[in-house]
Amino acid sequence: MSVVVRPVSGWRDRREFVDLPYRLHSTSGVWVPPLRLERHIFLMRSQNAYFTHGDAQLFLAWRDGRVVGRISAQYDDNFNAFHGNRWGMFGFLEFEDAADILPPMLEAAEIWLRAHGRDHMIGPMDFGMNDESGVQIEGFERMPFIKQPWHPPYYAVRCEEAGLAKAMDLLMYELVISDRSKILPVVFKLAEKVEPRHGIKIRRMSRRSLRRDMDAFAEVYNEAWSENWGFVPYSEKDLDVYAQEMQLVFDRNWYMVAETESGETAAIAITIPDINQVLMRMQGRLLPFGWWHFLRKGRTIDRVRVGFLGVKNEFQHTGVAAALYVEHFDTASRVRQKWGEMGWILETNRNMNRAMEAMGGRVVRRFRVYGRDL
Repeated sequence: MSVVVRPVSGWRDRREFVDLPYRLHSTSGVWVPPLRLERHIFLMRSQNAYFTHGDAQLFLAWRDGRVVGRISAQYDDNFNAFHGNRWGMFGFLEFEDAADILPPMLEAAEIWLRAHGRDHMIGPMDFGMNDESGVQIEGFERMPFIKQPWHPPYYAVRCEEAGLAKAMDLLMYELVISDRSKILPVVFKLAEKVEPRHGIKIRRMSRRSLRRDMDAFAEVYNEAWSENWGFVPYSEKDLDVYAQEMQLVFDRNWYMVAETESGETAAIAITIPDINQVLMRMQGRLLPFGWWHFLRKGRTIDRVRVGFLGVKNEFQHTGVAAALYVEHFDTASRVRQKWGEMGWILETNRNMNRAMEAMGGRVVRRFRVYGRDL
């Protein structure tokens, strides 16, 4: 039977869209089932801030009455305005291992994007680069961290067979953040000079100040990441939703702001205890016992994802990044979390890749974003 791709329409289709990866990956041993409720909320236009500056269409691939694949097509007006282009994206990519499934799904996404004035397509990403992005091409044996995709090896093979071309690789570094011996001595020397020479101190965020500190985060992010491939500035609505999400995984030990004596934000670091370790036990559901594992997450999580560590351009010379690195190692010496992963980091970001090497990091995962002209 041939594959037929149709737009998602109605609750039953939405449920099929959400449920597909559970069927495809539940026996992998490492794939982490997200909360089904969270996935449904994430796809709701009324709940996801993405839809205040973008639009999307979900598709399902059917064969003989059963779902064999899914894909989204989307575009982000903020991305297009910042980069001055008409690119679109595809995402939420899942499919069975058959050569005839992915091509018609990509075609459906392309037709929708062309109808909305797009001339190039990149992906996968769900919906943007700071959600799950890329197709995994290395590190299949490792359990993914929060907001990391996991795919079996055939995904990359089918993508290349379908004619998708590499656009960018995203790297994840493993860091044993309790082992100070792996850091180059120059990092400590730089860190020691930050406060006496430049008057910059590091403070921790609090739950009460989290939304206000998200404004400081956006200030740094929108400057420090602005030259990165795929960058999209955070909007006010994005920050409102992001702060709400952060409350669920907040740990004061790992949310840091570096400030001058006058209170100006110089740098920021947001490191997230890996809730995936808890979600693995919850198996995608709050009931009947998933909530119990969530309440006991502090006893379960022993690893973190260093997701954002950025410095404003005017403070690049101060060594404040080194101070934040050292603060991570000091924190790990007194809390349960002793190791983690840093990234993603663009393969073209020489400064950050060199910094990770100086910290004793090693690349353990690689995700590939593909592109195609429309």
